[in-house]
Formats: sequence, structure tokens, C-alpha cells
Amino acid sequence: MTKPLRLGIAGLGTVGTGVIKIIQRHAAELSEKAGRPITITAVSARNKDKDRGVRLGDYAWQDDPVALARRDDVDLFVELMGGADGPAKAASEAALATGKDVVTANKAMLAINGHALAQAADAAGRIIRFEAAVAGGIPVVKALGEGLAGNEIKRVLGVMNGTCNYILTRMKSAGLSYEEVFAEADALGYLEADPTLDVGGIDAGHKLALLATLAFGTQVDFPAVHLEGIERITIEDINLAADMGYVIKLLGVAQMSARGLEQRMTPCLVPDSSPLGQLEGATNMCVLEGDSVGQIVLRGAGAGEGPTASAVMGDVMDIARGFRMPTFGRPAQALNTAKIATASTPARHYIRMKLLDKPGAWAKTAAALAEAGVSIDRMRQYTHDDPEAPVLIVTHKTPRAALDAALHGMAETGVVVGAPVAIRIEDV
Repeated sequence: MTKPLRLGIAGLGTVGTGVIKIIQRHAAELSEKAGRPITITAVSARNKDKDRGVRLGDYAWQDDPVALARRDDVDLFVELMGGADGPAKAASEAALATGKDVVTANKAMLAINGHALAQAADAAGRIIRFEAAVAGGIPVVKALGEGLAGNEIKRVLGVMNGTCNYILTRMKSAGLSYEEVFAEADALGYLEADPTLDVGGIDAGHKLALLATLAFGTQVDFPAVHLEGIERITIEDINLAADMGYVIKLLGVAQMSARGLEQRMTPCLVPDSSPLGQLEGATNMCVLEGDSVGQIVLRGAGAGEGPTASAVMGDVMDIARGFRMPTFGRPAQALNTAKIATASTPARHYIRMKLLDKPGAWAKTAAALAEAGVSIDRMRQYTHDDPEAPVLIVTHKTPRAALDAALHGMAETGVVVGAPVAIRIEDV
């Protein structure tokens, strides 16, 4: 009989129990597809006595995930604990050092320590697979590393945090404020224990850093990702953007330009007719652009037990079949240190402001824009009853530095009330 692939699973939360359910439910089919049995030898979690709704009695229990990773009767270590450092990193390092491959769903660990772990894997002749770390059930890691390997990737972009997409689409559909929908999302259990990981763009930024490494052959550099969350987005912004034919999304974009590698996770406006503009609820979407393939769109569930466990099992099956490739698609020593772009690619921008309703106010504002070299594509002034006139401007493509200079100049005019809101418009 063909030797089984024996798993050690560390972390029995939503994803870990989901993986066990798949293996228990589909053992025979998995064996047929892999050409060998997929079995579980041992598991580890913080609480042995917790009822997880899944049968665990057939597996050895390890309190220490590092000890689990070192077991002689484990061939593949499946890390589903989470956390950038601590037990997850120590156990993954132990697995590699004792000749085991690693499958993980841990985006934070790889975004912070990915290059060092990839070097350790290469030195040990092992591999790390991480499909479940990015966009849940969407096979975007496999698409970049395998299906599009013959392309020069031009741009990677997408909605990579379902919670933020839920909040923004719920605000739009129900006409609710950010604060109201944030409370709803919290009550539904959509938010991380630290909500800033979601709404601050950190969770999605980890994912973008990993995709950029795969796409452009650079070392993982999460600190270089420009992060801006959705906390300042108002229902007014959402309604005005819709009036101009746009939808606001927390959008990750990575692209290589003459300026260097751009990585940004920020609120952006996208056309409401685009695939990203039509993305609703907690769904994720990744858009990949290659020189040969053009643009492809991947859409699906970005989190949850089933989709994420499915992604973990995809990696397990590849290893069971004997498919091997370096962690980030090429040897760690071949990954370059990226030149960090000091400025983003020029783009159109949405500007919302309030002007004092008096003669010459608009002329002064237009002059500030012109002096900074920012030209106007279209503008709209809305009816009002108070002495402050709501004004919306869409610029032509302009560098962000020029836009910032224009915003500063507008503040000096004395006719702009409060701080204008400026949001990038991404062409998709």
C-alpha cells in the first residue's frame, strides 16, 4: 500500500476543525485524487477539553505545537494557530528543521517573517504552502505562482477583506453611517478581536504583501505597504461617489513602476460598472493583469470555515501528489530587495469639500488647484440651505504630491470649510 501522508495540525479553531471535517468526510476520495491516503496523526490547541463539534479521539494530543512539529510520525505540519511570531513561528521553524513541509493559513507570520522562513525551507529542502493565507477559498496564490508563471505581471489589485467590503456595501445599500454598520458587523462576529486589523487595512495589507512577492519576485516587505483604513469614509462620500458613477472599496494595489514597487491598501473609488464595483457583501475579489493573459478576475468567499479549509486542503493535496515549488515561486535567494516607490502612479482623484457661499470662493479654489498643476475633469455643486456649499471635484490624472500641494493651497484660501476629503480613483 502507498505510504500515507501523515498530518500534524496545530490550531483547532474554525479553520482547523474545518480541515479535519474535510478529511473525515472525504477520506476515500482524497486518497484516490492524491494517489495515497491523507491521515491525521496528532493535533494541538490551547484547550484540550473544548467541544469543537468534530471527532478528535483518533488523534494523539500535543499541548505544545513545537513538540507536534517535531514528531517522527508527522510528515506535514499544518499551522493554523495564527500570530506573526510566538508558537506559530517557532513550530513552523521546528517542522522545517526536522524535515517537514509546512502548510499555513497565517498571513501575518508570512508577511512579517516570510523571507526568513522561505530561506529556512530552501536550506532544509522543504516547502511552505500558503494558499489559505490570502483571500480564503480563492486560488490566487496558485494562479500567480503556477497558472500565470509565463506572464510578466503588470498589476495585482483586489478587495481582500470581507469585513470592510461588508461595511461599505451595507452603508451604501441601507444608507447607514459607518458607526452604525461597524456596530452591526461587530454584533455579527465579523470583526477581529482587534478591529483595526480589519478596518485599518492591516489584515488586507498582509495579504497584499504576499501577492506582491509572488507577482514581482521581491522579498516580502509589509512595512512598505501604504495603509489607510475605512474609518473616515462617510455615508456622504458613498452617496456622492455613487452620484458620479463610482463605488468606494478598500482596495489593495501592487504594481512595479519606474519609481519602484508600489504597495498600497487604501480606500479607492472604482467604476460602479466594473467587477470590483459590483462586488457585494463579505466577498473577496482579486484582479491579476499579465502581459500575455491580459486581465483575469477571481471572485469568491474570502474567509470562513469551508472556504479557508478548502484552500488548506488544496495545498495538502499538492504535497501529497509530490508537487513541489519554492515558497514564493522562486528560490528565496533569488528574491530581490524591492526599490520602494517614493510616489504612487498618477491617478484621478475625488475631492469633497465645503466652500463658503460667497463671491469669489470658487475662483480662489480653482486657482489653488491650477497653481499646484491639478486640472479638473468635472465638478458639481449641490443645492444647500446653509452658508456652506457642498462641492465635488474629479481631477484629471495627477501625482499625489501635486494633489497634496493643491489641498494645502486650498486650505490657505480661507474659503474652504474644514479639511477636504480626497480619495484616489483606480482605473480597473
